[in-house]
Amino acid sequence: MKEELANLNKRSLFVKLFLVTLISIITVSLLSVAITIRMSENLFLKTFSITNEKLLGQVKSDLEAYNNAVATSATLVAQSSGVRKYLSSSETDSVSLSMQTYAMTQRIKTIISNLSAYDVGVTLVGANGRSYTTDPWYWTVTVDELNNHEITKQTKANPREILYQLYYDRDQEGAEQKPVLVASKALYEPYTGNIYGTLYITFRDQDFQSFYENFTSEGNDVLLMSSRGQIISSNRIELIGQHVPSLLHAVGMQEKSGLGSTSLSFEGRKITVLSEYLPEFDFYLVNLLDRETAMGNMINVKTMTLMIMSVVLLSLIVVYLITRKMTKSMRELVHHMSQIPTSGFNQRVDVSKSGYEVEELGNAFNYVLDELNVYVDRLVETQKEQRKAELAALEMQINPHFLYNTLASVKFLVQQGNKEKAADTINALITLLQNTVSNVQSAVTVRQELDTLKNYVFINHVRYGDRIRVNYFIEPESMDYQIPKLILQPFIENAFFHAFNHKEEGTILIMISVQDDHLVCEVNDNGDGMDIGSAETVEGKTLPVTKRNRKLFSGIGIQNVDHRLRFMYGDSYGVDISSVIGEGTRIKITIPLLKQEEKDVKAG
Repeated sequence: MKEELANLNKRSLFVKLFLVTLISIITVSLLSVAITIRMSENLFLKTFSITNEKLLGQVKSDLEAYNNAVATSATLVAQSSGVRKYLSSSETDSVSLSMQTYAMTQRIKTIISNLSAYDVGVTLVGANGRSYTTDPWYWTVTVDELNNHEITKQTKANPREILYQLYYDRDQEGAEQKPVLVASKALYEPYTGNIYGTLYITFRDQDFQSFYENFTSEGNDVLLMSSRGQIISSNRIELIGQHVPSLLHAVGMQEKSGLGSTSLSFEGRKITVLSEYLPEFDFYLVNLLDRETAMGNMINVKTMTLMIMSVVLLSLIVVYLITRKMTKSMRELVHHMSQIPTSGFNQRVDVSKSGYEVEELGNAFNYVLDELNVYVDRLVETQKEQRKAELAALEMQINPHFLYNTLASVKFLVQQGNKEKAADTINALITLLQNTVSNVQSAVTVRQELDTLKNYVFINHVRYGDRIRVNYFIEPESMDYQIPKLILQPFIENAFFHAFNHKEEGTILIMISVQDDHLVCEVNDNGDGMDIGSAETVEGKTLPVTKRNRKLFSGIGIQNVDHRLRFMYGDSYGVDISSVIGEGTRIKITIPLLKQEEKDVKAG
């Protein structure tokens, strides 16, 4: 026993490492499973809300189009004198009656062409007892049943409205009841208000479901519910006709509060509800998501748990073997390292006679020493390069030729008598000079840089015409962030004078937005494009080699911009360029989010 305790004490590092690893792996695995399931559920519900809101909007749009077609047909029927005469006249002469019937039939055929996109039936019932239907087999209800039905009573009580109501129709054998959506409208004399007939437009629910059936799946249902809580239509047939006060209350509260989604218990299951109110129908368009079914289809918890347990078991076996061997060699490494002097970076550990693990650790230690030496050398070199960059930045002054040509354009405008445009050009030049003739290392806000670009573009349009249009898409949130001065101008200049050599006209898009923790600036053109394959790769980035015979505005080059950004913010920031011959070029500039106070802190 004593010997076993002694051996255990010698291997205490191994025991501790193994126990800590065992507990850590099990804890992390369990937490990972729980967090993954929770995050997946939240992500799914968020994605569901966003996606299904768009789908509900599409369904709502389709239903509104159907209502417009119904409303147009109802209006045309009400305005037809032939229809009114047929439904209100007491004429019994067979010839006159035949003529009225023929005229009314021809008019109805013309009117219902508005509904040709939908498989509907049209029925007319007059106060004089006459009736007409486009398809007697479509809706088997009789005139007497219609006159005494609640649908007709409600329609006559609201003669100015189109009412949508649910009706259960018999099949041809008179047995099975099939749900039908009935749009009804009272026909009345506009001056006297006397009702002379009723229009019914019927739509079988099995055909009506075409509006939304493509958006449904297992656990994801769509239904139409009246303002009284009755389900009028649904992909789940068994729900049609039911009154659901709890669901009506939920969608009502959702509409008042403006919430994107609501959770409640429905049929004993937890569901998420999205809804849209359709005022034309006085219905609610409701989307129900069964969370348990949806998540069960997305995540197989049993399989995931088995996989995690398998990984944990395999990891423990590997950790046990490695830890046991590593702890034995660690003592040898400690013995070697304790003999190493601590002064200077040139002292290396001799690990040539140690085990593999100790050799790797020793090599890593030696590698750190080598890297420190390289880092010091690189730091000295970086300081030199930064000083060179600062000297190069001093050369980024406005080219005198740009000033000469701009002033020559102003002179030409004055000679033409266009003094107003000449004044605007001078003002633009003055503002441009104010914003550029200063320390090029300083930063400005996006708003200020945008003003500089607009003045530069304005001057180019004065000089060369407006065959190249420039559009700006700037997020309001990005306007107060800081960017280095003249960071976008070289790319605008390059697009103006090199992107449209073959195309006579085109567009340059300037887009600035906040993405994650970065400020992303893009300059896109639909010009000639260029062969990126022949471009130069600088530290993993593809940058075009620009060969100019002359400078247009300044000496700032594309590579200079990329170098400035990497020197200022690090290698994760800079310029990325993509281009397709004949389609255009896309410039993407990524810099950190900095405001004035943050910039001051960094400078301090």
